[in-house]
Formats: sequence, C-alpha cells, structure tokens
Amino acid sequence: MSESGKKSGQEFKASAVGIVQESGKPIAQIARDLGVGEGTLGNWVAKARAAADPGGLKAG
Repeated sequence: MSESGKKSGQEFKASAVGIVQESGKPIAQIARDLGVGEGTLGNWVAKARAAADPGGLKAG
C-alpha cells in the first residue's frame, strides 16, 4: 500500500472513531453506515479509548 493509502486509511479510521464518540449512536449502526465490520470499528474505538487513557485498567 502506498503512503497516501495508509494516510487516507488512518484518516478514515480517525473519522469513524470520531463519529462514534460524537454521535452517541451504536457502533453497529455506524459500522453499517460506513460499510465496515462492527468488530473492526469496535477495535478502532477501543484502541482510541486506550490511547486516550493510557493509565486505565488492562484486561488479562
């Protein structure tokens, strides 16, 4: 994948996570609207939340 493809992919992920955080809509609904898997979007959101709270509890 080219660098521009990686950048646009990262921008898409960030935008999708932002929609989840700002809209209050269920991840499943937003995932359908954006054409991505529910689990995929859920993982992106979880990673963003973990990055925002690095001192938070870790599972496992």
